[in-house]
Amino acid sequence: MGKPVIGIVAKHYRKNQNYLETFIRDEVEQAIFDNGGIAIGILPPNEDKIVAKDNWQEQLTTTEKHNFYEQIALCDGIILQGGGFVDEYECFIAKYCYDYDIPILGICAGKHILVRAVGGSIGKLENDNHNREDKYVHSIKIDKNSKAYELIGKEVVEVNSRHIRYSLNTGKAKIVAVSSDGVDEIIEDASKRFYIGVQFHPESLYKKDEYMNHIFLSFIETCFQYKKEKIQFF
Repeated sequence: MGKPVIGIVAKHYRKNQNYLETFIRDEVEQAIFDNGGIAIGILPPNEDKIVAKDNWQEQLTTTEKHNFYEQIALCDGIILQGGGFVDEYECFIAKYCYDYDIPILGICAGKHILVRAVGGSIGKLENDNHNREDKYVHSIKIDKNSKAYELIGKEVVEVNSRHIRYSLNTGKAKIVAVSSDGVDEIIEDASKRFYIGVQFHPESLYKKDEYMNHIFLSFIETCFQYKKEKIQFF
């Protein structure tokens, strides 16, 4: 049957005013490989950078949408990376995965994408206490009645923190973990196979922290089950 294929959504990166690149973080792809998956890239539809706000509007052409359908069809799960902004096409992908119950994990800005894709909104933190590069910055407490608790396996864990935004509301998703100072840290929709967003960066901790690794391991296991269901269906 083969390993589950995980598509990492590449982000635009403006190297200078006239030159755009796309990037995929090495830590994210390595976390997939190390936990038994195959990582591939989901590429942007064009070279235009369109920053998505709370009330984002789909602006893709029919051809661009079908290009995404073909890319996503190659995958058994999707990861949305962190980054300094959210692009419109990332929200389109998240909404598509939500509608068709395709496993998807959002990290930092990726969590914000998952929130916006289901009608939520994002605000800016008044201080930068969460925007630090330390290995561990604060603890989070996870709802024991959540999927997040099932996959991480512990109620209180220490996490890193590199962000300046948080969820004002989460639309159809639910907050299932908060930091020690009350900022939302994990959102999910328990009605889906895997629709989970984390505010922290487990890809920077998974090699030394078993609880952070559980996030990737559980995600890839879910993707493998989804792969088997697709094979049986076809």
